[in-house]
Amino acid sequence: MSESVPVRCPACRREHVYAAPSYPCVCGAPVAPPLDPRGVATAVTHRVWDEDWVIVACGACGRRDEWPQPELGCPCGTVLRIPVDGPRSEVQPVREPGAVAGAGGRPAFRPVSIRTARDAVTAAALYLRWLGYGDIRRADQRPPSGIGLAARGVLAQVDPTVRPASLRDVECLWLTAMTESTGCVYFSLAGYADDARAGADDLGVPLFVLDLTGTPQPVNEPADELNTTGAGAG
Repeated sequence: MSESVPVRCPACRREHVYAAPSYPCVCGAPVAPPLDPRGVATAVTHRVWDEDWVIVACGACGRRDEWPQPELGCPCGTVLRIPVDGPRSEVQPVREPGAVAGAGGRPAFRPVSIRTARDAVTAAALYLRWLGYGDIRRADQRPPSGIGLAARGVLAQVDPTVRPASLRDVECLWLTAMTESTGCVYFSLAGYADDARAGADDLGVPLFVLDLTGTPQPVNEPADELNTTGAGAG
């Protein structure tokens, strides 16, 4: 577990004790953003992509990646942004039972539970990083539905709604990826319409369903292949 820090809600003045969650580096070592014990939590009033992520270096391999900015939901309804000890600080890996870097090839994916739309985006971003894609960021072009992510070599669409993704959703993602000469992958919480799955098979678009544990489940052959081989598949 990472070090706990005291947190006071600025809205209701309630006291909390918070420990940052750990996330899996590509090398297999869990890392956690370093918390600032002297910092003051602030209320999240609106979302800005750059403020939702911090850059942390893995203490095991030195790889620098973007990780979700630590946040805490207060019972009063306020979402608190927890300050980190320098957004570009290095952090040592969090030691967890069975978390051995590089053991048995690519390490197992460590999911994050999905409770909000932001959690779904976080889960998809962590999965893309686990697959081997780097430089994950918000896509320049906003998709017709859901949230777009981009990385070196891939465009991803994350649909956190309760509506199954449609054929048009899949085709729009594929067309956008074609214009940018890159691959694409779709993540949906509610699954896919039958014609969307058939169309994705014809176009070679990997489809994943995000379960509430945050684990992407492949639902077609291109997704199975990507899940098995990682970013080197293409």
